[in-house]
Amino acid sequence: MDIVTITLNPALDLTTRLKAMHPGEVNLVSEANLRAAGKGINVAMVLKDLGRDVGLTGWLGEGNQQSFVSLFEERALADHFVRVAGDTRINVKISEQSGRVTDLNLPGLAVQEGDVSALEAALERLAPHTDWFVLAGSLPKGVAPDYCGHLIRLLKAKGKQVIFDCSGAALSEGIKAAPTLVKPNLEELSQWAGRPVKTLSEQAECARALQASGIPNVVISNGADGLIWFAPDATWQAIPPRMEVVSTVGAGDSLVAGLVHGMSLDWTPEQTLRLATAVSALAVSQVAVGFNDINVLKPLLEQVRVQRLDDLAPTQPQPHLMANSGDAQ
Repeated sequence: MDIVTITLNPALDLTTRLKAMHPGEVNLVSEANLRAAGKGINVAMVLKDLGRDVGLTGWLGEGNQQSFVSLFEERALADHFVRVAGDTRINVKISEQSGRVTDLNLPGLAVQEGDVSALEAALERLAPHTDWFVLAGSLPKGVAPDYCGHLIRLLKAKGKQVIFDCSGAALSEGIKAAPTLVKPNLEELSQWAGRPVKTLSEQAECARALQASGIPNVVISNGADGLIWFAPDATWQAIPPRMEVVSTVGAGDSLVAGLVHGMSLDWTPEQTLRLATAVSALAVSQVAVGFNDINVLKPLLEQVRVQRLDDLAPTQPQPHLMANSGDAQ
């Protein structure tokens, strides 16, 4: 396998679209889609569309697993999920014409100690077959925020590269384990910093603090304004083409897929950012995640603007990407 994604709290996503939501009233939905999802699963689907050999693991409720099993079989995704007693949660995403998305996230599975051991055993089996892991999404009930850090350390001890995309307390705890790359948006970065982070200089200050803690790559997503990649030796900005927004669901996951795709193939930062930004831009123009024909990316790739921000370049040499394979200090 090229890449393995880890989804600790998957969901059946009910994504709806309507012109505008009016709370307390009956709202007519113009489009709806119910599908097996979760951040790591979304990442895996996009990676598969990019031609990669992808495996998935995490915890999955055995009571309503059929939609997930069907998806994995249909997309030829290697299923290494640990089955857990109970049903996987259902999330409702209400997408309005303005681009605003309202999430109604139900509680996840109740994970037991034996389920934790089973997942780590699965990672032990998978580790010899790939060097790249993506740990993405929230945590289910009964799992402490520092478990993300534990998994990152476990994989790093085996010499693996870990892309980490989470939020809240789990993000803060995972950061302490110094993954290869973190991808917060401005809201998540502000939560981590304990203060509003808006300007480029404020973003750079946070990114340098994260790099000083041992994280070589910090990618900060700014929605329609694109993203900034604080790499070990340079800073890059990518600005997406202007798109008609249908739904932002899966856009961040598509971005992560593009990043790990390029990095795992040793692409240049410019080439990696161009693809990741194009895939994310495509995601906001549709309700579904991924694409049937890779050729739909070609016009978007040409429209993405990528530039170096030398004013925000590191003032001191940062650790090389592969130097991050040991345990965090």
